[in-house]
Amino acid sequence: MRTFFGMILGAALTMALVYVYDSGNTASNPSAKTIVNWDVAAADWQTLKARTRQTWNKLTNEVEKLDSRG
Repeated sequence: MRTFFGMILGAALTMALVYVYDSGNTASNPSAKTIVNWDVAAADWQTLKARTRQTWNKLTNEVEKLDSRG
């Protein structure tokens, strides 16, 4: 469990540091290239959240149907 937590924490720290680097780099030099295209990443994140919510709602509806059958 500690290994899994360490991997999640490492990925989160990496993303946070890249975001800070990109923010600082483009603040001082607006024409500088960023490491991550944050607009695309935000759009992909929104799509992932919407699909996850849709799948969760579908799953809970199926479970409710099974429960109502008794």
